[in-house]
Amino acid sequence: MHKNLLTTTTVLTLSATSAFADGHLLFPPGEGNFSWESLAAFAAEQPNLSGQTVTIAGPWLGPQAEAGEAVMAYFEDATGADVVVTGSDSFEQQIVIDVEAGSPPNLAVFPQPGLMCDLARNGQLADIGADTAQWMSDNYAAGPSWTALGRCADVEGFFGFSYNVNLKSLVWYSPENFEDAGYDVPSNMEELKALTEQIAADGGTPWCIGLGSGAATGWPATDWVEDLLLRTQTPDVYDGWVTNAIAFDDPRIVEAIEEFGWFVGNDSFVAGGAGAVGSTDFRDSPKGLFSSPSQCFMHRQASFIPAFFPDGTVIGEDVDFFYFPSYAEKDLGNPVLGAGTLISITNDSAATRALIEYLKTPIAHEIWMANEIDAFLTPHLGVNTETYHNVGLRGQGEILLNATTFRFDGSDLMPGAIGAGSFWTGMVDYTSGKSAQDVASGIQDSWTALK
Repeated sequence: MHKNLLTTTTVLTLSATSAFADGHLLFPPGEGNFSWESLAAFAAEQPNLSGQTVTIAGPWLGPQAEAGEAVMAYFEDATGADVVVTGSDSFEQQIVIDVEAGSPPNLAVFPQPGLMCDLARNGQLADIGADTAQWMSDNYAAGPSWTALGRCADVEGFFGFSYNVNLKSLVWYSPENFEDAGYDVPSNMEELKALTEQIAADGGTPWCIGLGSGAATGWPATDWVEDLLLRTQTPDVYDGWVTNAIAFDDPRIVEAIEEFGWFVGNDSFVAGGAGAVGSTDFRDSPKGLFSSPSQCFMHRQASFIPAFFPDGTVIGEDVDFFYFPSYAEKDLGNPVLGAGTLISITNDSAATRALIEYLKTPIAHEIWMANEIDAFLTPHLGVNTETYHNVGLRGQGEILLNATTFRFDGSDLMPGAIGAGSFWTGMVDYTSGKSAQDVASGIQDSWTALK
Protein backbone atom coordinates (compact mmCIF):
# COMPACT_ATOMS: atom_id res chain seq x y z
CA MET A 1 0.00 0.00 0.00
CA HIS A 2 1.56 3.24 -1.12
CA LYS A 3 1.06 6.65 0.41
CA ASN A 4 2.19 10.16 -0.38
CA LEU A 5 4.05 11.44 2.64
CA LEU A 6 2.56 14.92 2.35
CA THR A 7 5.69 16.95 3.03
CA THR A 8 7.59 15.52 0.07
CA THR A 9 6.92 13.60 -3.11
CA THR A 10 8.49 10.49 -1.56
CA VAL A 11 6.34 7.37 -1.70
CA LEU A 12 6.34 5.37 1.52
CA THR A 13 5.20 1.76 1.80
CA LEU A 14 3.55 0.93 5.13
CA SER A 15 1.98 -2.19 6.54
CA ALA A 16 0.77 -3.06 10.00
CA THR A 17 3.92 -5.06 10.60
CA SER A 18 6.31 -2.27 9.61
CA ALA A 19 4.19 0.34 11.36
CA PHE A 20 4.50 -1.45 14.69
CA ALA A 21 7.98 -2.89 14.45
CA ASP A 22 10.16 -0.28 12.81
CA GLY A 23 11.63 0.83 16.13
CA HIS A 24 10.38 4.40 16.51
CA LEU A 25 6.76 3.48 17.25
CA LEU A 26 6.78 0.38 19.34
CA PHE A 27 5.33 0.08 22.82
CA PRO A 28 6.17 -3.46 23.96
CA PRO A 29 3.39 -5.83 22.83
CA GLY A 30 1.67 -7.81 25.51
CA GLU A 31 0.90 -4.93 27.90
CA GLY A 32 -2.64 -3.58 28.29
CA ASN A 33 -4.81 -3.02 25.24
CA PHE A 34 -1.83 -2.54 22.96
CA SER A 35 -0.88 -6.18 22.45
CA TRP A 36 -0.43 -8.52 19.53
CA GLU A 37 -3.39 -10.56 20.77
CA SER A 38 -5.73 -7.59 20.90
CA LEU A 39 -4.58 -6.39 17.49
CA ALA A 40 -5.23 -9.81 16.00
CA ALA A 41 -8.64 -10.02 17.69
CA PHE A 42 -9.61 -6.63 16.29
CA ALA A 43 -8.56 -7.65 12.78
CA ALA A 44 -10.67 -10.81 12.98
CA GLU A 45 -13.80 -8.75 13.67
CA GLN A 46 -13.42 -6.30 10.78
CA PRO A 47 -15.41 -6.35 7.53
CA ASN A 48 -13.67 -7.15 4.27
CA LEU A 49 -13.24 -3.79 2.56
CA SER A 50 -10.83 -4.90 -0.15
CA GLY A 51 -10.96 -2.63 -3.17
CA GLN A 52 -12.43 0.30 -1.22
CA THR A 53 -10.54 3.53 -0.59
CA VAL A 54 -10.93 6.08 2.20
CA THR A 55 -9.39 9.50 1.58
CA ILE A 56 -8.50 11.76 4.51
CA ALA A 57 -7.51 15.41 4.23
CA GLY A 58 -6.30 17.55 7.09
CA PRO A 59 -3.46 19.56 8.61
CA TRP A 60 -1.26 16.55 9.43
CA LEU A 61 2.27 17.14 8.17
CA GLY A 62 5.74 15.84 9.02
CA PRO A 63 5.79 13.73 12.21
CA GLN A 64 2.01 14.00 12.56
CA ALA A 65 1.59 12.63 9.06
CA GLU A 66 3.88 9.70 9.80
CA ALA A 67 2.07 8.90 13.05
CA GLY A 68 -1.33 9.16 11.35
CA GLU A 69 -0.11 6.84 8.60
CA ALA A 70 0.87 4.25 11.21
CA VAL A 71 -2.63 4.35 12.72
CA MET A 72 -4.25 3.95 9.31
CA ALA A 73 -1.84 1.20 8.25
CA TYR A 74 -3.33 -1.13 10.83
CA PHE A 75 -6.86 -0.40 9.65
CA GLU A 76 -5.72 -1.18 6.11
CA ASP A 77 -4.24 -4.53 7.06
CA ALA A 78 -7.23 -5.40 9.20
CA THR A 79 -9.85 -4.61 6.54
CA GLY A 80 -8.12 -4.66 3.16
CA ALA A 81 -9.15 -1.07 2.50
CA ASP A 82 -6.74 1.51 1.17
CA VAL A 83 -6.42 4.75 3.18
CA VAL A 84 -4.93 7.78 1.45
CA VAL A 85 -3.98 10.64 3.75
CA THR A 86 -3.10 14.08 2.41
CA GLY A 87 -2.04 17.03 4.51
CA SER A 88 -1.67 20.70 3.84
CA ASP A 89 -0.65 23.80 5.75
CA SER A 90 -3.50 25.55 3.91
CA PHE A 91 -6.07 22.88 4.69
CA GLU A 92 -8.72 25.35 5.84
CA GLN A 93 -8.78 26.97 2.40
CA GLN A 94 -8.33 23.75 0.41
CA ILE A 95 -11.19 21.84 2.03
CA VAL A 96 -13.64 24.61 1.13
CA ILE A 97 -12.39 24.57 -2.47
CA ASP A 98 -12.65 20.78 -2.71
CA VAL A 99 -16.14 20.66 -1.24
CA GLU A 100 -17.40 23.44 -3.50
CA ALA A 101 -15.87 21.67 -6.50
CA GLY A 102 -17.68 18.44 -5.66
CA SER A 103 -14.47 16.51 -4.99
CA PRO A 104 -14.17 16.33 -1.21
CA PRO A 105 -12.22 13.64 0.65
CA ASN A 106 -14.17 11.04 2.56
CA LEU A 107 -12.98 12.45 5.86
CA ALA A 108 -11.80 15.95 6.79
CA VAL A 109 -9.67 16.62 9.89
CA PHE A 110 -10.68 20.05 11.19
CA PRO A 111 -8.37 21.90 13.60
CA GLN A 112 -11.17 24.36 14.41
CA PRO A 113 -14.84 23.59 15.09
CA GLY A 114 -15.98 26.83 13.45
CA LEU A 115 -15.00 25.76 9.93
CA MET A 116 -16.55 22.35 10.49
CA CYS A 117 -19.83 24.01 11.44
CA ASP A 118 -19.71 26.34 8.44
CA LEU A 119 -19.72 23.28 6.18
CA ALA A 120 -22.39 21.55 8.28
CA ARG A 121 -24.70 24.55 7.93
CA ASN A 122 -24.19 24.41 4.17
CA GLY A 123 -25.26 20.77 4.14
CA GLN A 124 -21.77 19.65 3.14
CA LEU A 125 -21.12 17.23 6.01
CA ALA A 126 -22.78 13.90 6.70
CA ASP A 127 -24.30 13.22 10.11
CA ILE A 128 -21.96 10.79 11.88
CA GLY A 129 -24.93 9.61 13.90
CA ALA A 130 -26.57 9.80 17.32
CA ASP A 131 -25.07 6.45 18.28
CA THR A 132 -21.53 7.81 17.85
CA ALA A 133 -22.46 10.98 19.74
CA GLN A 134 -23.69 8.81 22.61
CA TRP A 135 -20.60 6.62 22.38
CA MET A 136 -18.40 9.69 22.88
CA SER A 137 -20.47 10.81 25.86
CA ASP A 138 -20.06 7.38 27.43
CA ASN A 139 -16.44 6.65 26.56
CA TYR A 140 -14.57 9.99 26.77
CA ALA A 141 -13.77 11.69 30.07
CA ALA A 142 -16.07 14.72 30.38
CA GLY A 143 -17.90 12.98 27.53
CA PRO A 144 -20.84 15.40 27.12
CA SER A 145 -18.31 18.20 26.51
CA TRP A 146 -16.89 16.30 23.53
CA THR A 147 -20.30 15.44 22.15
CA ALA A 148 -21.30 19.09 22.35
CA LEU A 149 -18.10 20.05 20.51
CA GLY A 150 -19.13 17.83 17.60
CA ARG A 151 -22.51 19.52 17.24
CA CYS A 152 -23.29 22.82 15.53
CA ALA A 153 -25.86 25.44 16.47
CA ASP A 154 -28.99 25.49 14.31
CA VAL A 155 -28.06 22.22 12.55
CA GLU A 156 -29.45 18.80 13.43
CA GLY A 157 -26.85 16.09 13.69
CA PHE A 158 -23.43 15.16 15.05
CA PHE A 159 -20.53 16.12 12.81
CA GLY A 160 -17.19 16.01 14.65
CA PHE A 161 -15.39 13.02 16.14
CA SER A 162 -12.68 14.38 18.46
CA TYR A 163 -9.32 12.70 17.89
CA ASN A 164 -5.87 13.94 18.95
CA VAL A 165 -6.14 16.57 21.67
CA ASN A 166 -3.76 19.13 23.13
CA LEU A 167 -3.95 20.47 26.63
CA LYS A 168 -3.64 24.07 27.74
CA SER A 169 -4.40 23.98 31.48
CA LEU A 170 -0.82 23.38 32.60
CA VAL A 171 1.69 25.13 34.83
CA TRP A 172 5.36 24.25 34.25
CA TYR A 173 7.95 24.44 37.03
CA SER A 174 11.38 23.21 38.10
CA PRO A 175 11.07 20.45 40.72
CA GLU A 176 14.60 21.23 41.94
CA ASN A 177 13.77 24.90 42.47
CA PHE A 178 10.58 24.01 44.32
CA GLU A 179 12.41 21.53 46.52
CA ASP A 180 15.26 23.92 47.31
CA ALA A 181 12.79 26.63 48.32
CA GLY A 182 10.50 24.26 50.23
CA TYR A 183 7.46 24.90 48.03
CA ASP A 184 4.69 22.35 47.40
CA VAL A 185 2.67 21.94 44.23
CA PRO A 186 -0.68 23.67 44.85
CA SER A 187 -3.86 21.60 44.69
CA ASN A 188 -6.32 24.48 44.18
CA MET A 189 -6.35 28.06 42.94
CA GLU A 190 -6.36 29.50 46.43
CA GLU A 191 -3.10 27.65 47.13
CA LEU A 192 -1.64 28.78 43.79
CA LYS A 193 -2.32 32.40 44.67
CA ALA A 194 -0.89 31.93 48.15
CA LEU A 195 2.22 30.34 46.62
CA THR A 196 2.57 33.27 44.22
CA GLU A 197 2.50 35.69 47.15
CA GLN A 198 4.89 33.55 49.18
CA ILE A 199 7.48 33.36 46.40
CA ALA A 200 7.38 37.14 46.01
CA ALA A 201 7.63 37.65 49.77
CA ASP A 202 10.70 35.36 49.81
CA GLY A 203 12.39 37.57 47.22
CA GLY A 204 11.77 35.34 44.22
CA THR A 205 9.73 35.90 41.07
CA PRO A 206 6.71 33.61 40.75
CA TRP A 207 5.93 33.79 37.03
CA CYS A 208 7.46 34.06 33.58
CA ILE A 209 4.82 35.37 31.16
CA GLY A 210 5.22 36.51 27.57
CA LEU A 211 2.57 37.57 25.08
CA GLY A 212 4.80 38.26 22.08
CA SER A 213 4.11 36.27 18.92
CA GLY A 214 4.73 38.54 15.93
CA ALA A 215 1.44 39.42 14.24
CA ALA A 216 -0.34 37.14 16.73
CA THR A 217 0.95 38.96 19.82
CA GLY A 218 -1.53 38.70 22.67
CA TRP A 219 -2.85 35.19 22.12
CA PRO A 220 -1.22 33.66 25.26
CA ALA A 221 -3.28 36.05 27.38
CA THR A 222 -6.51 34.81 25.78
CA ASP A 223 -5.69 31.32 27.07
CA TRP A 224 -5.25 32.69 30.59
CA VAL A 225 -8.62 34.43 30.43
CA GLU A 226 -10.36 31.35 29.03
CA ASP A 227 -8.91 29.10 31.72
CA LEU A 228 -9.86 31.56 34.46
CA LEU A 229 -13.39 31.99 33.12
CA LEU A 230 -13.86 28.21 33.33
CA ARG A 231 -12.69 28.41 36.96
CA THR A 232 -14.88 31.34 38.01
CA GLN A 233 -18.11 30.61 36.11
CA THR A 234 -20.14 27.60 35.02
CA PRO A 235 -19.48 26.14 31.53
CA ASP A 236 -22.68 27.64 30.10
CA VAL A 237 -21.26 31.12 30.70
CA TYR A 238 -18.17 30.18 28.68
CA ASP A 239 -20.40 28.79 25.92
CA GLY A 240 -22.49 31.95 25.80
CA TRP A 241 -19.39 34.12 25.77
CA VAL A 242 -17.76 32.46 22.75
CA THR A 243 -20.94 32.99 20.68
CA ASN A 244 -21.55 36.50 22.07
CA ALA A 245 -24.88 35.43 23.54
CA ILE A 246 -23.17 36.78 26.66
CA ALA A 247 -21.54 40.11 25.90
CA PHE A 248 -17.78 40.43 26.11
CA ASP A 249 -18.19 43.26 28.62
CA ASP A 250 -20.52 41.27 30.87
CA PRO A 251 -19.32 41.60 34.50
CA ARG A 252 -18.51 37.89 34.63
CA ILE A 253 -16.12 38.22 31.69
CA VAL A 254 -14.57 41.39 33.10
CA GLU A 255 -13.99 39.49 36.36
CA ALA A 256 -12.05 36.76 34.51
CA ILE A 257 -9.86 39.39 32.82
CA GLU A 258 -9.20 40.95 36.21
CA GLU A 259 -8.28 37.53 37.60
CA PHE A 260 -5.62 37.38 34.90
CA GLY A 261 -4.58 40.85 35.99
CA TRP A 262 -4.01 39.59 39.52
CA PHE A 263 -1.17 37.44 38.16
CA VAL A 264 0.19 39.68 35.43
CA GLY A 265 -0.29 43.18 36.79
CA ASN A 266 2.03 43.03 39.80
CA ASP A 267 5.68 43.89 39.11
CA SER A 268 6.86 41.55 41.83
CA PHE A 269 4.94 38.61 40.37
CA VAL A 270 6.39 38.61 36.82
CA ALA A 271 9.94 38.30 35.50
CA GLY A 272 10.96 41.68 34.10
CA GLY A 273 7.98 43.38 35.73
CA ALA A 274 4.43 43.76 34.48
CA GLY A 275 5.52 46.14 31.73
CA ALA A 276 7.67 43.48 30.05
CA VAL A 277 4.86 40.97 29.51
CA GLY A 278 3.58 42.39 26.24
CA SER A 279 7.03 42.60 24.63
CA THR A 280 8.40 39.23 25.80
CA ASP A 281 8.11 36.55 23.14
CA PHE A 282 6.07 33.58 24.35
CA ARG A 283 8.77 31.23 23.02
CA ASP A 284 11.41 32.91 25.15
CA SER A 285 9.33 33.34 28.29
CA PRO A 286 9.82 29.82 29.74
CA LYS A 287 13.61 30.13 29.57
CA GLY A 288 13.57 31.83 32.97
CA LEU A 289 12.74 28.47 34.54
CA PHE A 290 16.12 27.11 33.45
CA SER A 291 18.48 30.04 34.04
CA SER A 292 20.92 30.06 36.94
CA PRO A 293 19.79 31.59 39.13
CA SER A 294 16.23 31.03 37.91
CA GLN A 295 14.30 34.11 36.82
CA CYS A 296 10.95 32.60 37.79
CA PHE A 297 9.36 29.56 39.41
CA MET A 298 6.31 28.93 37.18
CA HIS A 299 5.11 29.28 33.61
CA ARG A 300 1.55 28.64 32.45
CA GLN A 301 1.45 27.30 28.89
CA ALA A 302 0.06 24.49 26.75
CA SER A 303 1.41 21.01 26.18
CA PHE A 304 3.41 22.12 23.13
CA ILE A 305 5.75 24.45 25.06
CA PRO A 306 8.53 21.86 25.67
CA ALA A 307 9.48 22.42 22.03
CA PHE A 308 10.95 25.73 23.23
CA PHE A 309 12.77 24.38 26.29
CA PRO A 310 16.56 24.09 26.19
CA ASP A 311 17.92 21.09 24.28
CA GLY A 312 18.19 18.02 26.45
CA THR A 313 15.53 19.08 28.94
CA VAL A 314 13.98 16.00 30.55
CA ILE A 315 10.34 16.29 31.60
CA GLY A 316 9.87 14.84 35.06
CA GLU A 317 13.43 15.72 36.03
CA ASP A 318 14.59 19.14 34.79
CA VAL A 319 11.04 20.42 34.49
CA ASP A 320 7.60 19.15 35.36
CA PHE A 321 4.02 20.41 35.28
CA PHE A 322 0.84 20.45 37.29
CA TYR A 323 -2.80 21.07 36.47
CA PHE A 324 -3.74 24.76 36.46
CA PRO A 325 -6.07 24.30 39.41
CA SER A 326 -9.67 25.18 40.04
CA TYR A 327 -10.96 27.16 43.01
CA ALA A 328 -11.86 24.98 45.98
CA GLU A 329 -14.49 27.47 47.14
CA LYS A 330 -16.36 27.57 43.81
CA ASP A 331 -17.03 23.82 43.42
CA LEU A 332 -16.82 23.87 39.60
CA GLY A 333 -15.04 20.54 39.23
CA ASN A 334 -11.86 20.15 37.18
CA PRO A 335 -12.32 22.09 33.94
CA VAL A 336 -9.71 21.64 31.22
CA LEU A 337 -9.00 24.02 28.35
CA GLY A 338 -7.51 22.67 25.16
CA ALA A 339 -7.80 22.23 21.45
CA GLY A 340 -7.44 19.43 18.95
CA THR A 341 -8.88 18.05 15.75
CA LEU A 342 -12.34 16.87 14.81
CA ILE A 343 -12.87 14.29 12.09
CA SER A 344 -15.93 14.81 9.87
CA ILE A 345 -17.47 12.91 7.00
CA THR A 346 -17.38 14.99 3.82
CA ASN A 347 -17.99 12.11 1.39
CA ASP A 348 -19.87 9.16 2.88
CA SER A 349 -19.19 5.49 2.21
CA ALA A 350 -19.31 2.14 4.00
CA ALA A 351 -15.53 2.08 4.37
CA THR A 352 -15.60 5.62 5.77
CA ARG A 353 -18.10 4.56 8.43
CA ALA A 354 -15.95 1.54 9.25
CA LEU A 355 -12.95 3.81 9.80
CA ILE A 356 -14.98 5.94 12.23
CA GLU A 357 -15.79 2.74 14.12
CA TYR A 358 -12.09 1.91 14.18
CA LEU A 359 -11.32 5.31 15.74
CA LYS A 360 -13.52 4.33 18.67
CA THR A 361 -11.19 1.49 19.63
CA PRO A 362 -8.40 1.97 22.17
CA ILE A 363 -5.98 0.54 19.60
CA ALA A 364 -6.52 3.48 17.22
CA HIS A 365 -5.44 5.80 20.03
CA GLU A 366 -2.69 3.69 21.56
CA ILE A 367 -0.80 3.28 18.29
CA TRP A 368 -0.33 7.06 18.16
CA MET A 369 0.19 7.30 21.94
CA ALA A 370 3.12 4.90 21.61
CA ASN A 371 4.63 6.72 18.66
CA GLU A 372 7.84 8.46 19.70
CA ILE A 373 7.92 10.81 16.71
CA ASP A 374 4.82 12.81 17.67
CA ALA A 375 2.84 13.75 20.78
CA PHE A 376 -0.76 12.57 21.10
CA LEU A 377 -3.31 12.95 23.89
CA THR A 378 -6.71 11.35 24.21
CA PRO A 379 -9.65 11.48 26.65
CA HIS A 380 -10.61 7.88 25.73
CA LEU A 381 -11.40 6.15 29.02
CA GLY A 382 -10.52 2.74 27.61
CA VAL A 383 -6.87 3.36 26.79
CA ASN A 384 -3.93 2.07 28.80
CA THR A 385 -2.13 5.25 29.85
CA GLU A 386 1.11 3.29 30.22
CA THR A 387 1.15 3.23 26.42
CA TYR A 388 2.15 6.91 26.30
CA HIS A 389 5.75 7.00 25.16
CA ASN A 390 6.98 9.37 27.88
CA VAL A 391 6.11 10.34 31.42
CA GLY A 392 5.10 13.87 30.45
CA LEU A 393 2.39 12.75 28.05
CA ARG A 394 1.27 10.14 30.55
CA GLY A 395 0.72 12.83 33.17
CA GLN A 396 -1.12 15.08 30.71
CA GLY A 397 -3.27 12.15 29.66
CA GLU A 398 -4.23 11.61 33.29
CA ILE A 399 -5.27 15.27 33.57
CA LEU A 400 -7.56 14.79 30.58
CA LEU A 401 -9.03 11.63 32.06
CA ASN A 402 -9.75 13.43 35.34
CA ALA A 403 -11.44 16.40 33.68
CA THR A 404 -15.06 17.08 34.54
CA THR A 405 -15.44 19.65 31.77
CA PHE A 406 -13.49 20.22 28.56
CA ARG A 407 -13.79 23.35 26.51
CA PHE A 408 -12.13 24.21 23.22
CA ASP A 409 -9.93 27.29 23.00
CA GLY A 410 -12.45 30.14 23.10
CA SER A 411 -10.63 32.54 20.79
CA ASP A 412 -10.60 29.83 18.09
CA LEU A 413 -14.38 29.55 18.37
CA MET A 414 -14.96 33.29 17.93
CA PRO A 415 -15.07 35.12 14.59
CA GLY A 416 -11.54 35.69 13.32
CA ALA A 417 -11.81 39.46 13.68
CA ILE A 418 -12.42 38.93 17.40
CA GLY A 419 -10.60 35.76 18.46
CA ALA A 420 -7.58 36.50 16.26
CA GLY A 421 -7.99 40.27 16.30
CA SER A 422 -9.47 42.56 18.92
CA PHE A 423 -9.20 39.95 21.70
CA TRP A 424 -5.44 39.64 21.08
CA THR A 425 -4.81 43.38 20.89
CA GLY A 426 -7.15 44.06 23.79
CA MET A 427 -5.14 41.80 26.07
CA VAL A 428 -1.94 43.64 25.15
CA ASP A 429 -3.70 46.92 25.94
CA TYR A 430 -4.77 45.48 29.28
CA THR A 431 -1.23 44.53 30.27
CA SER A 432 -0.17 48.04 29.24
CA GLY A 433 -2.51 49.62 31.77
CA LYS A 434 -5.94 49.88 30.16
CA SER A 435 -8.78 48.80 32.48
CA ALA A 436 -10.45 45.42 32.07
CA GLN A 437 -13.82 47.13 31.62
CA ASP A 438 -12.55 49.40 28.85
CA VAL A 439 -10.79 46.51 27.09
CA ALA A 440 -13.87 44.30 27.28
CA SER A 441 -16.15 47.09 26.04
CA GLY A 442 -13.84 47.77 23.11
CA ILE A 443 -13.84 44.09 22.11
CA GLN A 444 -17.63 44.00 22.39
CA ASP A 445 -17.89 47.07 20.17
CA SER A 446 -15.80 45.32 17.51
CA TRP A 447 -18.06 42.27 17.75
CA THR A 448 -21.21 44.36 17.47
CA ALA A 449 -19.80 45.99 14.34
CA LEU A 450 -19.64 42.56 12.67
CA LYS A 451 -23.36 41.95 13.06
